Amino acid sequence: MNGVTPTGNGSVLRADRVSKWFGEVIAVNDCSLDLGPGVTGLLGLNGAGKTTLFKLLSGLITPSQGEVLVRGRALRREVGLFRGIGFCPESDALFDWLTGREFLTLMIRLMGFDGPESKIRCDRALELVRLSHAADARIGGYSKGMRQKIKMAQALAHDPEIIFLDEPLNGMDPVSRRDIAGLVKQLGDEGKCVVVSSHILPEIETMTRSIVLIHHGKLMAEGDITEIRDAIHDHPTIVAFDSPEPRRLASFLAGQELVMGVELDDLGRVVARTEHAVIFYRELPAKLLEADIPVSEFRTLDDNLQAVFDYLVGE
Repeated sequence: MNGVTPTGNGSVLRADRVSKWFGEVIAVNDCSLDLGPGVTGLLGLNGAGKTTLFKLLSGLITPSQGEVLVRGRALRREVGLFRGIGFCPESDALFDWLTGREFLTLMIRLMGFDGPESKIRCDRALELVRLSHAADARIGGYSKGMRQKIKMAQALAHDPEIIFLDEPLNGMDPVSRRDIAGLVKQLGDEGKCVVVSSHILPEIETMTRSIVLIHHGKLMAEGDITEIRDAIHDHPTIVAFDSPEPRRLASFLAGQELVMGVELDDLGRVVARTEHAVIFYRELPAKLLEADIPVSEFRTLDDNLQAVFDYLVGE
């Protein structure tokens, strides 16, 4: 299975035929993937094996078989590699009697930083997750969203290269969700290897187009959402065009080799179907320009994570 390398800068984290079973229950089954710099979304229904795979990739649990490698080095064999990993779990076991600042400082000190450096990193991490205003309040009084933010702050404070965020937006209000989603994209743009899990597909869609889909413990698909969608030949990609000359556009599209069918919908849009969306998107703008056909906007009607998920798992 080809790996997800969002920016093409090489493998940072690799799972080599990793499996994990608990008694007779197989939680993760023979998973192999390569992750490079950028944001990758780990998708699956509750119980699909996302959290177990997260714990395997981050070194929190040992694989029953297979191995996890960080830049080619076995994670479970070299304790020092853990300094380059940040982990934000879905559940929490926070020290409610500590303030956010006290908790975060403690976590940073445990990573080996001295007092002055811990203070600098603490302030920076609190500002990143927009929790500075509640830094000196006790965690026991935090809302669910604030508890999520302090967990995320501890995952980022030591500036790790690899960051795992397990359902990070749970319990957050809409503004906080937008802010944290923006932060996740920023981290990916900075070259971090960020893995975000969620069972809520639109959340992942706001942060990345690169996904790994897990179902019943097995990897079903990975890569860019459009490329995955393009591989599902039983369900052609549907594209809608807005044009002041719809009939001329429809006639033009009908003559294109990559187009399976064209029609005008009730909204006056030209709707085309293709089994080769990646090539279609790459070549079409130049062809429209050459033919001097005006198009104000075009959008894919079903090129989203929900559609891909439904097609692949058959639900």
